Amino acid sequence: MRHPIRLEKKYEWWGWFFVTPASVFIFVLAFYPMVYAFIISLQSGLGTNLRFTGLRNYFRLFQDPIFPKAVANVFMYLLIQVPVMIFLALILASVLNNKNLKFKGFFRTLVFLPCATALVSSALIFKSFFSLDGIVNFFLLKFHFTDTPISFLMHPYWAKFIIILVITWRWTGYNTIFYLAGLQNIDTSVYEAASIDGTSPVQQFFQITLPLLRPVILLTTVMATNGTLQLFDEVKSITTDGGPGTATLTISFYIYDLLFTNVTQFGYAATVSYSILIMVTILTLIQLKVGDRVS
Repeated sequence: MRHPIRLEKKYEWWGWFFVTPASVFIFVLAFYPMVYAFIISLQSGLGTNLRFTGLRNYFRLFQDPIFPKAVANVFMYLLIQVPVMIFLALILASVLNNKNLKFKGFFRTLVFLPCATALVSSALIFKSFFSLDGIVNFFLLKFHFTDTPISFLMHPYWAKFIIILVITWRWTGYNTIFYLAGLQNIDTSVYEAASIDGTSPVQQFFQITLPLLRPVILLTTVMATNGTLQLFDEVKSITTDGGPGTATLTISFYIYDLLFTNVTQFGYAATVSYSILIMVTILTLIQLKVGDRVS
């Protein structure tokens, strides 16, 4: 009787041995910084001269003229880019899942390739496309759509459009892989039965594919929302400090400004960063609630 107990205990200790290093890294690199950032958010001051001021920084958010603009920009990206990206990813996944499609491996690699491209590199490429002497202005001038080059990056709406275009181009393939995996788990007999009943491919997409992919769609929506709220690299690489003015400024870029531009404000920057956490949490709970009701 003792031998099985000792063996079970041995397995338990080995389990803790393998789990402990990862747990320590998660605590040191994730949980501890989160707690410390919250403590700093309760302090005010310039540079490292911080003093405890309670919730003063959180009340400051409602008086800050720049923060609402950054939030509005982020939600504009979110409301336009995420639905478009998810819809395109669903269409691409359905096409790539077609059993009659030739060169599937090539097309799947082609769709996923933007996601594997270095983020800064892809952003700079799009920046060069829409510059005054870029390829977009070249074709606009060549086909006489305009008489003078358009300064896309200095126009508030065009600059937003370019950022949305870059994000969509980069992450559509990433979500396509998720939907493709979900489609491959759907029994083909469901589609065969629907075809026998005279259901068109479009009807099959809306009546079979979308309902069965609902959990995957919910997952990708939550991830896309989280990523968009933390948008930084594209804005930093394409625009001039979130310009023109604050037209493309995001919350993460505003945090960067608070930390590395002019006078460092650690306490308020930590507060703004926690606003992202609060928004992500609220939106995730709403999406999960809506997903449960729909299902």
